[in-house]
Amino acid sequence: MEAIVDVDYVVVGAGAMGMAFVDALTAAADDVSVAIVERRHGAGGHWLDAYGFVRLHQASAFYGVASTLLGGGRLQAEGPERGLHERASAAEVSEYYARVLARLVRSGRVVFHGRTEYLGERRFVSLLSGARFHAPRARVVDARYLSPDIPLLTPPPFAVEDGAHVVAVNDLVRIAEAPGHYVIVGAGKTATDTCVWLLQNGVAPDAITWVRPRDPWLLNRAVVQPDPAIFLGMAADTMAAAAAASDADDVFLRMEEAGIMLRFDRSVTPTMAKTPTLATWELDLVRTIDDVIRRGHVQSVGRGRVTFADGDVHVPADSLVVHCAAEGLKYPGLRPIWTPEAITPQPVRVGFPCYGAALTGYVEATRDDDAEKNRVCRPSPYSDTPADWATMQTIGGDASLAMSREADLRAWSNTTSLNPARVPPDRTDDPAVLAAAARFKENIGAGRARLAEFAGIA
Repeated sequence: MEAIVDVDYVVVGAGAMGMAFVDALTAAADDVSVAIVERRHGAGGHWLDAYGFVRLHQASAFYGVASTLLGGGRLQAEGPERGLHERASAAEVSEYYARVLARLVRSGRVVFHGRTEYLGERRFVSLLSGARFHAPRARVVDARYLSPDIPLLTPPPFAVEDGAHVVAVNDLVRIAEAPGHYVIVGAGKTATDTCVWLLQNGVAPDAITWVRPRDPWLLNRAVVQPDPAIFLGMAADTMAAAAAASDADDVFLRMEEAGIMLRFDRSVTPTMAKTPTLATWELDLVRTIDDVIRRGHVQSVGRGRVTFADGDVHVPADSLVVHCAAEGLKYPGLRPIWTPEAITPQPVRVGFPCYGAALTGYVEATRDDDAEKNRVCRPSPYSDTPADWATMQTIGGDASLAMSREADLRAWSNTTSLNPARVPPDRTDDPAVLAAAARFKENIGAGRARLAEFAGIA
């Protein structure tokens, strides 16, 4: 037997994108009802499974839902990031989403089905009671489309032989005895966080081997801030770098000279451009690790040995191998956000998925025709390589332009800190903001044209 759930929408997934969509939808349309279906026990997505020392890599203000600021919008008053905006811990993010969910449920228009599996065709089943549900008239919102893989829930992408000691990054906070050596496998944000945390906690740099299959480009956190003069200035400098560049790699080298991009080793040109943010103090710390292995992906690990396609690398026999090599960001390809089968939230500008999902919720609430919704709210991809980054910038910039031509979308976007380009009312006449905006306008045409050329987009 199935219980009928009479709602307008079934939102599959209560992670960042699902929650941002529901929040904006219900704020803009007071007559809609929503059922949220989530395999985990609560809202927050992968944050409920995060490693204990993780923090947002970006300012808290850029993350969460449109109606509720994550954190207090404060500047850090002490520490190595003094003067930069606060970044929430995993516990703070999870508590934030619990509060947001409780508020939505209290409204009487949202019902939450936790520990529940979505079966397709608007049907879902409780993983606790076995009760089955059907929402026959609901529109489906697939908020899982870009859900990242994380090490805790993803087996290592290499074979683990007898005698090897391998743990997911989450288990580092639970080890009972210090290993003689650490081998960190992965080159992204998780691996970087792990190295920083170990070094901060007294592990010597020469006790760490870092396996980096690819070196990454990273955004300098100091220039990705919820301050319109800083953010628009960064955007202007990015377009100026692109306009003068000879190819995609040259764009990044020019951005590095402008203080926008960072890399671990200036003698190595990175091939990965997912571009999480990093502070310069973190960069200085991880640069103390000298034992870096760049031999591609690990094939297997054994006691005292890490094997690659071109042979073995010997490591101390008492090494603890830390798995930080989950795929992370997904690249399933762009699809229209609105189709007959589902609404699929995606970024709608360069990055910042919470903003994209929230804008999608607002557009769903304020427009009736799917073709019109897709016209004004276009999906933008994530990037993996410098060439991908040029594609992301081109498509995302065009998507932002389409949105900005709509007066109501422009006005709504200026009300939420999720929009990184937001200019608060008290800053509209700020000379620094006006100067940054003028520089961006001066460089956007030539910069966009060069990026489109590098991306192979007409």
